[in-house]
Amino acid sequence: MDSHISTPPALELIGISKSFGPVQANKDISIRVMPGTIHGIIGENGAGKSTLMSILFGFYKADKGDIKINGRHTLIPDSQAAIAAGIGMVFQHFKLVHNFTVLENIILGAEGGMMLSQSLSAARKSLKKLADDYELNVDPDAKIEDLSVGHQQRVEILKALYRKADILILDEPTGVLTPAEADHLFRILDNLRREGKSIILITHKLREIMEATDSCSVMRRGEMVETVKTADSSPAELAELMVGRKVLLEVDKVPAQPGAPILEIENLRHVDEQGVERLKGIDLTIRAGEVLGIAGVAGNGQTQLLEVLGGYAHATGTIRVNGTELDLTGKLSDGQSRRANGIAHVPEDRHHEGLILPFTAWENTAFGYHHDDRYQKGILMSNKAIKQDAQEKIERFDVRPPNPNLAARNFSGGNQQKIVVAREIERNPEVLLIGQPTRGVDIGAIEFIHKQIIELRDKGKAVLLVSVELDEIFALSDRIAVMFDGHITGERLATETNAQELGLLMAGETNTQEAAHG
Repeated sequence: MDSHISTPPALELIGISKSFGPVQANKDISIRVMPGTIHGIIGENGAGKSTLMSILFGFYKADKGDIKINGRHTLIPDSQAAIAAGIGMVFQHFKLVHNFTVLENIILGAEGGMMLSQSLSAARKSLKKLADDYELNVDPDAKIEDLSVGHQQRVEILKALYRKADILILDEPTGVLTPAEADHLFRILDNLRREGKSIILITHKLREIMEATDSCSVMRRGEMVETVKTADSSPAELAELMVGRKVLLEVDKVPAQPGAPILEIENLRHVDEQGVERLKGIDLTIRAGEVLGIAGVAGNGQTQLLEVLGGYAHATGTIRVNGTELDLTGKLSDGQSRRANGIAHVPEDRHHEGLILPFTAWENTAFGYHHDDRYQKGILMSNKAIKQDAQEKIERFDVRPPNPNLAARNFSGGNQQKIVVAREIERNPEVLLIGQPTRGVDIGAIEFIHKQIIELRDKGKAVLLVSVELDEIFALSDRIAVMFDGHITGERLATETNAQELGLLMAGETNTQEAAHG
């Protein structure tokens, strides 16, 4: 007899619905996850994935529906009940105490009734066995703050396994990992699958779904569209199910025709408010008609590079735009003077730096450019002109809903990003600085934003792209520079390198020729 017929699903969600006021986040959702499988869940921003997982882990209570664990009806009123039911969750943003050791984090909240010293001793033994069984090696006495992001993630997985999790939920687990760390994570997940654990993988990366999962459920607008066997599907089919139309997954572009240097950076150094040197002598040149991608794990100076170039932070060294040297001392080094020199900036954090969320969409389309001649009526600004301009931007960039009077906070993440991108690109800048252009953005909006970046390049402009997504770096860049610890560890033509070589550069290795030609 087929074991799948006699074995109940490790997890079954039946008719789960959840509303927040008038918004229905989940509508009659049913999923079955079999033991010893990796089940992917994908969907656009706002599709309801996070709400569904929050119900499963006890953060929210469903309005209706049932949860079965191993065939038994199970109530999950809170996260303690979820843990008791054998569910573990590894969040996108880790829940670790940074000045505690690995061991202290593992037992935190699960110390048991015995004395702490006995609890630590027992946990150490349990930890060693788990680490050996699943390739989760990490020093139990290391402090979290001293570990790489990849090792911190292993601690989160160990924490769940220590609490006897048989069902493991991972939310966008590779967003902060180098390629080598991501490869190691998927080896760990494969080991867990072989041991009979059930894994739910939430990711927007179709390549990861195809490579890692046995089956995949697609959500759209709070509903379950379809569940497929991964081997019987394709990235194009999954993308179409997510968006409801055919999506161009490859960036359509012709080879770059670089012209004269537009942006020149020499010996750029920046020390932050804590006295830490974040940029350690950066040298870069970007020519007209090319995209230079900056690859690297978050936190290696990319943010500070964008801030200095955008006029948010002071520095030493030299920055020239079309031969004109910019002030870095603070007298004229602000966003306004940068814009006057032809630099537009789509910041990495749209909420804190790109938008003023309580203000309307039409107001946000003018921020930073409110002195523009087209907005002036005598000595006053013309709100009518700004609103008309905003409506045109909203239509061209397909912002939804197409209502310029809505507050920016009432748009989804993807549509908020379109507002920022529209504001900056429509100025026809000489240099576009763009950080994490599609972070938290729907696959349909990703396609659109990528197209706008390439169109600007093809008009002979210089684009500096910062992204933690290697796929995005490869898709858009003509040249790629890699940052590690405030340095440029290498620069490559996009057509003459690979993920392995860039991964080594991202980890600080500069002797990468063997990987490049492997």
